[in-house]
Amino acid sequence: MPTPTVQRSWRDALAIYLRAPVITMLFLGFSAGLPFLLVFSTLSAWLRSSGVEVAAIGFFAWIGMLYSIKFFWAPVVDRLALPLLTRVLGQRRGWMLAAQAMIAAGLVGLAGIDPAGQLPLVALFALLVAFGSATQDIAIDAFRIESAPEDLQAAMASTYIIGYRGGLLAAGAGALYVASWLSWEAAYLSMAALVGIGVVTVLLRPEPARLSLTTQLIHEPRVRAFLRASRGRAKAWRRLGAWAIGAIVCPFTDFFTRHRRKALWLLLFVAVFRISDLAMASMANPLYIDLGFSLATIANVTNIFGIAMSIGGGVLGGLLVARYGIGPILVLGATAAALTNLLFAALALAGQSLPLLVMAIVGDNLANGLASAVFIAFLSSLTSRAYTATQYALFSSLMTLPGKFLSGFGGLVVEADGYATFFLISTALGIPAVLLALWIRRDRELVPAPVPAKQAEGGRTG
Repeated sequence: MPTPTVQRSWRDALAIYLRAPVITMLFLGFSAGLPFLLVFSTLSAWLRSSGVEVAAIGFFAWIGMLYSIKFFWAPVVDRLALPLLTRVLGQRRGWMLAAQAMIAAGLVGLAGIDPAGQLPLVALFALLVAFGSATQDIAIDAFRIESAPEDLQAAMASTYIIGYRGGLLAAGAGALYVASWLSWEAAYLSMAALVGIGVVTVLLRPEPARLSLTTQLIHEPRVRAFLRASRGRAKAWRRLGAWAIGAIVCPFTDFFTRHRRKALWLLLFVAVFRISDLAMASMANPLYIDLGFSLATIANVTNIFGIAMSIGGGVLGGLLVARYGIGPILVLGATAAALTNLLFAALALAGQSLPLLVMAIVGDNLANGLASAVFIAFLSSLTSRAYTATQYALFSSLMTLPGKFLSGFGGLVVEADGYATFFLISTALGIPAVLLALWIRRDRELVPAPVPAKQAEGGRTG
């Protein structure tokens, strides 16, 4: 039976943000957010500025689908030890450091390429950055869930979002500023240097306590059954089979065993929650450029001011979840994320309007910051601590896959029907998420109703 959510005072809710695991996620969030725009909207701005056709830019959004299929190699990150790194740093920190090395290498490779003449090489190095970034996400998510109890997860999600938006600020406004002042080569080299922030954090923070792989496997009934049935066979075969069952089979069967008939509906909700904002994201920067906004204006409004609103939304989301619980804020986040796309449709119809651009960016980033914070907390509550990396990778991959896939066709829709129609369609895509959030809010097993803090304390002492 799930533990009831304690309704804290505002002072207690704020004090959570001073805890060491919560602060740590600020820097790991930055490390996770830094590569994302560099293979997505910042890359699309570079490509468009270099004369690449908008339809081709839309297909580059499919590089982001690596984030959506990371559950395929999540069992490897979850259970496979890296030579030397795992022994020195631990399972989670070792994989984070390896992923950061891939990100830095890919960014350095991108820095020396001319997009107009070497588009295949751009795609290759962008894939390396995206693969390293997705791998880092797997390790960071597992690190976060294992580093603190459930009552800190919403605050950790909030500071993660703040750090993530800081990484987006660096990769968005920072890269655009450097590109306008110096060159795109200098912009991507400076981003490679900022990967060092994540490296330092990994080296300074301790590895979370967790059972050894052997102990975890022994506690798995399916693994024990396999070992009994395979007696007499080669040791290498038995070890490989036990690892595969424990790392690949058990994380998925555990989720369906715990949630039974609700499992498929939960996975559907995870798949559609962010479909609205992800589907529209690939065409945002091309819209600004085609409306005639300069790179400096885009950097000022859409990145600095917009990301400030995202940080505010993340903090607000964490506080609201700590105060009122996940359920009602989940509905609020799903609704706001969908409706704010209408502001972009209005901008497309109005033409170059700085006040409307500011309004669209404020609404969109505030809504997405709040929605992201509550959704990360919700996904963390669904994740079993026995399979943190694999299960959370499944959720986060499924969360981005439909939106990323649809965003690849964004350029075709814009060319055929215009930007306004595209953003209206992306708004409509958010309706299923709102309906499913309402269903989840009413289910007290998935999102327990908040109870007064004094009542909860009394219940524990009895």
